[in-house]
Amino acid sequence: MTIVRTTRACAALLGFAILAASLPAIAAPAPAGTALPAAPSRAAEKGCKWEKFSDATLGLDAWVQRCNFGNRKIDFVAGDHSLKQRYSDSTGAPELVISVIDLLPAETPEHGIQRVFAARTDKKVATKCVLTPFRDTELKTPAGAKRYTFVPNAAYAKVLKAKEIPGDMPDAACGAWGEDPDGIQYWEAQPASGTAKVLFVRYGQDTPLFDEATLRLR
Repeated sequence: MTIVRTTRACAALLGFAILAASLPAIAAPAPAGTALPAAPSRAAEKGCKWEKFSDATLGLDAWVQRCNFGNRKIDFVAGDHSLKQRYSDSTGAPELVISVIDLLPAETPEHGIQRVFAARTDKKVATKCVLTPFRDTELKTPAGAKRYTFVPNAAYAKVLKAKEIPGDMPDAACGAWGEDPDGIQYWEAQPASGTAKVLFVRYGQDTPLFDEATLRLR
């Protein structure tokens, strides 16, 4: 189910200004930092059923869907400090969907996110992007969680605007770890969890087969 988003750019600018088988019962998202809810926040897709994913080494609990579409089966596996989506009809590596990233001792989530972004982004790009709260008119941040993204600073945004070609999909101005104009991705911290980790969630264009509203770090 594709979500049409015509106000993402406005939402990002607002965030920048602010910062200085389906289960029979569907539960509302519980605050981050608590145990995984008894049920996911939405019904499963046709051909899929929800199941609990839990990996102590990764430090993540999640509701994910196991799907059987006949010639294609989909499930989830852990690897490389990440949750990955695996396709039975693909010979390639499973698709990375959620990265779990360790913070340094006494490091705040915000400082850790900025550190990792700077380390994994071209320096010329990283210095022109700023951390801002992630905002989306339809995708709500769960209680107890904090979501962030990186967007161009005012000067960089002005340069990009001047180069904009109407009708063309722009490149990701802040690289692979910033705002994506062709999909949804964001950083998530869960302060109430008490764990020194943050998430980088690749939601994508369509509603994902994992439940982004009930992810739990531990």
